[in-house]
Amino acid sequence: MTRLGESVARASTLLSSDLSSDATVQELLQETGARRYLDLTDLSAKEQAELIASRTVEVLPGVDKLAERIEERRAGGRGLHIKLGIDPTATDVHLGHAVPLIILSRFQRLGHDVTLIIGDFTAKIGDPSGRTAERPPLTDEDIAHNLATYREQVRPFFDFEKVSFRQNSEWLAPYTFPELLALLAHVPASQLLQREDFRNRLAAGSGLTMTELLYPVAQGLDSVALNCDVELGGSDQLLNLQMARKLMELRGQTPQLIVTMPLIEGTDGTGAKMSKSKGNYVGLSAPADDVFGKIMSVPDRLMEPYLKAWTEWTDEEIGLALGRVADRSLHPMDLKKILAGEVVAALYGLDAAMAARAGFIAQFSKKSFSDVESLPVVEVAAHGAETVATVLTTVLEFTPSASAARRLAKQNALRLVVEGADGQQTVVLAEADAVRPLREVLAEKLADTAGVTYLKAGRKLAQLDDR
Repeated sequence: MTRLGESVARASTLLSSDLSSDATVQELLQETGARRYLDLTDLSAKEQAELIASRTVEVLPGVDKLAERIEERRAGGRGLHIKLGIDPTATDVHLGHAVPLIILSRFQRLGHDVTLIIGDFTAKIGDPSGRTAERPPLTDEDIAHNLATYREQVRPFFDFEKVSFRQNSEWLAPYTFPELLALLAHVPASQLLQREDFRNRLAAGSGLTMTELLYPVAQGLDSVALNCDVELGGSDQLLNLQMARKLMELRGQTPQLIVTMPLIEGTDGTGAKMSKSKGNYVGLSAPADDVFGKIMSVPDRLMEPYLKAWTEWTDEEIGLALGRVADRSLHPMDLKKILAGEVVAALYGLDAAMAARAGFIAQFSKKSFSDVESLPVVEVAAHGAETVATVLTTVLEFTPSASAARRLAKQNALRLVVEGADGQQTVVLAEADAVRPLREVLAEKLADTAGVTYLKAGRKLAQLDDR
């Protein structure tokens, strides 16, 4: 049996046990967490290809071709040359950015050579994939700063000591205009314009620059320069990756294989991709308790894609756990706590994961909010004239902005809770309520209700003192 198979056997026994038990969960997280460093070189070429494919959208031209390429390289005494390109265009990194790094880490542990391309040249163009407008250009200083931030935040998911770093300005900056013209003579304009995002922008009358049109060519030249076997990218990168195959063929190289990864849905359950602009992300630099709570707030249907994206669980183990949820031998909340623990353990370690679990249970498994210690208190006499969004943003600092507070309301995550002799009563606040004065909202929504009042924003809670 392979090392991974032995680990799966041990974890499967735990997954069949009482998963509400802290002791069992800690043992499970220790077992599955150790896989992030597990040597996978004893897997056959077929098993390697299937392991990679199980977490991807597509492997092109096919999983069997990936297995064949692995076998060919093994026969020559070496591994595949894997490439992932990163344009360091932002300082805030979230869990969505970790997905390709996790796949890249698996390739490392399977015994393959990994190159991380820093798109210091292409970042000045900006990848147009999925964009409705041109990205603002970045300076060299912006790129250096963003790269340092990126590396530090994604470090828990990837061993940077075992990777080759290259900057694509090495080969793109010296590229001459005659060379570019000779290359573009073989690239049909129709191929560049078939991108859906380009078509949508043109149909809407938005601008489209030549630099954006040439971005796929620039990215494809990275693969030509390194003569890669495999390139990773998000599913929205498919046309860029296919351009690289075409350019490699033009240069007489064996075209790279393509591995595309899913774009992870955000925590709000709306179907939108995880992004900072939508406020539906989990930041890699967020405190452990916040990461745990954010994962606990997601809809149950996101547990499967999240388990696939950020854990080392196999399909067999995920199927076992979800099967238990389906037959009601495992409560969805218990599985979600394990998922949240997996993410926190990856970022901060097992002890931090168990502490975050204990803290969440202590705060949110109480029958009464009055049992929760150290809740912030808002004095309505002092802040009643301020809008609910202002109270959340400037008084409690629960949300980074008024617009974020309104988004919570839009997601039905902004509520008033009253605890009285008959238990709890909850009133969901609409988006329009978020921009009304707090005292006015309380008077209208809780006119005939007596008891202690709380303001709940997502998973955050504060008591309202109306004396």
